[in-house]
Amino acid sequence: MVDILHRVGIKSDPAEVYRALTTTEGLADWWTADTRGEGNDVGGVLQFRFSAGGFDMKVLELAPNKRVLWEVVDGPEEWIGTQVNWDLDQVDGYTIVLFAHQGWKAPVEFMHHCSTKWAIFLMSLKSLIETGKGAQAPHDVQISDWH
Repeated sequence: MVDILHRVGIKSDPAEVYRALTTTEGLADWWTADTRGEGNDVGGVLQFRFSAGGFDMKVLELAPNKRVLWEVVDGPEEWIGTQVNWDLDQVDGYTIVLFAHQGWKAPVEFMHHCSTKWAIFLMSLKSLIETGKGAQAPHDVQISDWH
């Protein structure tokens, strides 16, 4: 198994970042405008849609202002069964986000693409929290025909 790992510091308190990860409004402001479902209840399912397709994530764990854990239950074959983990910590005025998209079976080309896109969207999350404006899909940086 292989994982996508990123770390980003966001000038905010963890509660702001946690809200952006657990509400459909927050998620729609930095990841994709087409976000539906229930992200603030364990067992809830979030649906994220993009021009090239989408993903459904089941909420497995919520620790307010500390941790969010999802499992991919529908989407591209490479994603199904993987987990998306967000650990939050407060350090010197920053919320440190340790992000992991875990459980990939192999480091296929699509994983490389997804790693870059996760980094782009993490910068969108940072921008949303720090400036009030994210760069969510469909306004995100396009890197290939996979979007």
